[in-house]
Amino acid sequence: MKRMLLIDDHVAVRRGLSDMLSGEIPDLQIGFADSETEALRQVSESIWDGAILDLSLKSRGGLDMIPLLKDRQPQIRILIYTMYPESQFGVRALRAGADGYLTKDAEPEELIRAVRRILSGSRYIGPGLAEHLAETVASNENGPPHLFLSDREDQVLRGLAAGKSLTQIGEELNLSVKTISTYRARILEKLHIGNNSELVRYTIEHKLL
Repeated sequence: MKRMLLIDDHVAVRRGLSDMLSGEIPDLQIGFADSETEALRQVSESIWDGAILDLSLKSRGGLDMIPLLKDRQPQIRILIYTMYPESQFGVRALRAGADGYLTKDAEPEELIRAVRRILSGSRYIGPGLAEHLAETVASNENGPPHLFLSDREDQVLRGLAAGKSLTQIGEELNLSVKTISTYRARILEKLHIGNNSELVRYTIEHKLL
């Protein structure tokens, strides 16, 4: 019997996933976590073969959760299941340690295929992510500069582009305003832009929001 932890802060999503997986994979034991704290408690107290992780947890971004889960259970296989397209977070998720990436508009059959694949010990790379990976490899260092931001820099970039203040972003990421200001300076330097207006224009041009 395999054990799968569903990490999503929407109860309807957790129930829907549970019903779908139970119907297609009868020997799958399913657990639930609606927050970062609960997910970390679960992986600290018992062994899980896999986890389905949403990137939009309210308490912490899902990208940050990937290494935290892997640190506690290196063998756990993680499938990102999110509303964000592959072009936004697919490559970053794999770099952070995820074993698969699937968007929530995928067909149910594709979700079942992805879960079975990661539980078998393989990676799941869907057509959309495969194409984006190919483009990223082909572009190499000539690709858009935002591809080379760190995960934390990417989070700050999106917060600034959404019109949030340094204080708001700091509170969301549990970081000081000074630290967020340092990240902002690095982002402007890496993207070769001079101010927040140019930053917003950059994110719109590259469809990052």
